[in-house]
Amino acid sequence: MAAATHPGVARGPRRRVARHTAQRSLYGVLFTLPVVVIEVLLLFLPIIQTFYYSMTYWDGVTAQWVGVGTFVSLFQDPAFWRVLLNNGLLLLSVPVAIGIPLVVAYLLHEKIWGWKFFRSVYFLPTAISWVVIAMVAVQFFAGSGILNHLLAPFGVQQNMLAGEYPAMIAVVITFIWSQFGQNTIIFITGMATLHPEVYEAARIDGANQWQIFWRITVPLLRRFILFAFITTLVTAFSALFSLIFVMTGGGPGYGTTTLEFFVYQEAFNVGQFGFGATLGVVLFVIVFAISLLQLRLLQRED
Repeated sequence: MAAATHPGVARGPRRRVARHTAQRSLYGVLFTLPVVVIEVLLLFLPIIQTFYYSMTYWDGVTAQWVGVGTFVSLFQDPAFWRVLLNNGLLLLSVPVAIGIPLVVAYLLHEKIWGWKFFRSVYFLPTAISWVVIAMVAVQFFAGSGILNHLLAPFGVQQNMLAGEYPAMIAVVITFIWSQFGQNTIIFITGMATLHPEVYEAARIDGANQWQIFWRITVPLLRRFILFAFITTLVTAFSALFSLIFVMTGGGPGYGTTTLEFFVYQEAFNVGQFGFGATLGVVLFVIVFAISLLQLRLLQRED
């Protein structure tokens, strides 16, 4: 007959495990508390302050409460809609900034002649800072730049940085080129995860290269295409300040001013910090909505 276990014997180990778990939880809280404090001070508190100042007339020293009237004034400002149009033109360039790298990545994945060399060259724009990219773009698109030297034999010369829409086209082309290396590497990485047997089975069934690319590669790369789309879209809205600052300065007029650059102009050039905060809130809402869209689409893919 088995001996009965004393209740105290079983309770002892349980208490030690519970005490050990409580200590680990306490240590976890203590170790993460400094990070939480820093996040609150450097991230969440400035966001709250920005929302507050977005409803004030703030000159950098004193703030006068205005309320939602700042947003009403913003939406009635023609310059704001002109700036949004520029962001819309960048938005239209996103499919191009994804489609070209996708085709090139497929060609490199097929290991055409010199594919290792081209893969290194195509990645080069990713390793260059925005300032350098902008300086190269100025040398290319300016009136005395490389583009006009190439077009001179045909009697066509155009200083693309002198007009509003030509300058915006130059910015769009530069933006597409800057994203080329990053998106190409994303798609090459995605194609490396595909099983070669899928391609072999398609070739046995008589599929040509175009059918393999469009009906097999593209559907299997949906998550990678989605990731590249979201990162390129966020870049178009919130990461082109250095490029525009060096390349065009936002001009001519508002021809190349994006919403991100408009925040800088109104806050630091004009001195309307409250209006700049209002623009910052609008930009924050747009980028936040894009992030939510990314999470929703990724969850749907899962």
